[in-house]
Amino acid sequence: MPALDQPVLAEARKDLALLRDAAREAGAIAMRYFGNSPQVWMKGGTSPVSEADHAADNYLRETLLKARPDYGWLSEETADDHARLSACRTFVVDPIDGTRGFLDGLHSWCVSVAVVEDGRSLAGVLECPAKQETYWAMPGEGAFLNGKRIRVRPLGDTVDIGGPKPLIDLMPEAWQGRIRRAAYIPSLAYRLAMIAAGKLDATFVKPNAHDWDIAAADLILVEAGGALLDRGGQPPRYAGSVINHGALAAGSGELLDILAGVIAGSDEG
Repeated sequence: MPALDQPVLAEARKDLALLRDAAREAGAIAMRYFGNSPQVWMKGGTSPVSEADHAADNYLRETLLKARPDYGWLSEETADDHARLSACRTFVVDPIDGTRGFLDGLHSWCVSVAVVEDGRSLAGVLECPAKQETYWAMPGEGAFLNGKRIRVRPLGDTVDIGGPKPLIDLMPEAWQGRIRRAAYIPSLAYRLAMIAAGKLDATFVKPNAHDWDIAAADLILVEAGGALLDRGGQPPRYAGSVINHGALAAGSGELLDILAGVIAGSDEG
């Protein structure tokens, strides 16, 4: 992703500092509930949400919008107000990405926060307090984990791939013997961060990922040398009127090209 011009860069740096501070505190709030049997409700009958999600979301909304009252707000745990579409920039937030894992006591969940302008992320932070990991990135500035720059790993003889088994099974026969299927990771944002940090090679993403799942992690992955692509081979755009996506592929280099070809030819919308 190209570097930003100087005025936008200066604003993005301020936004990144704001996101990092807010995400750190939201992570601390969530940790108060982690492993302590928080109250849980079901959204749409199938998706759990806990009092920890609500507490972190309330903190983030109050803190971020107080600091940037002219920004829009898009969060998994807040009713969507389309007034955000008239804002120049929008906060895109998942207060706990990987709620199921959080409730099961797994450590691979995170607070995901991004600032989006004109469909692309200008700053992104993943705060993963149970793992004591913080990821962040800005366009053209690199991706970082706990202050150290991260990069995707080079392609090896075997490749670790996450995502739905039906899509992995569609990989070309020549690749099948090289694939190790990664264990399920409930947080999509964390799965993308693992690719950015060189802990995973690639992943498929099943249809219906939402902006809040991927807006921050996408930027971190791009700045680490990878990419997230849709069926048309294009990066997703965020904070528009449509906030969910079809099948996606994440990775780098030749392997990403293969995954992108698989979703382009699959029936997974």
